Amino acid sequence: MTRSRSRDPRAGFSLLETLVAFAVFALAALALINLAGENTRAATHVETRVLSGIVADNIVVQALTLPNPPAFGETEGETVMGDRTWRWVQTVATTPDAGMVRIEVRVFDGAQETARLTAFRDSGA
Repeated sequence: MTRSRSRDPRAGFSLLETLVAFAVFALAALALINLAGENTRAATHVETRVLSGIVADNIVVQALTLPNPPAFGETEGETVMGDRTWRWVQTVATTPDAGMVRIEVRVFDGAQETARLTAFRDSGA
């Protein structure tokens, strides 16, 4: 007569079962930590793009609302927004239409260009 091994329901988990459970839990925890890091990087990137876009908008609106168009050529400056300093470059150039000028604003965070905006306005001539 063969005896079947039956577990005592009060015996609990074996060491192997416990180690496998810990390994699965560790993998899930690492995946969640990685996801949190990616979310933080994405939020920082979005914040940079939005703030630099607002800086570009402000510079273009200023150029469009002046009584006379800005002088031709390149103008550089810095603006503080969101507790950060943004460097911008405004380029004013002619267009094929003699009555229009092209105004391009590029915004930089350090050495990286983070926003670019182009507008056209009456040359005032």
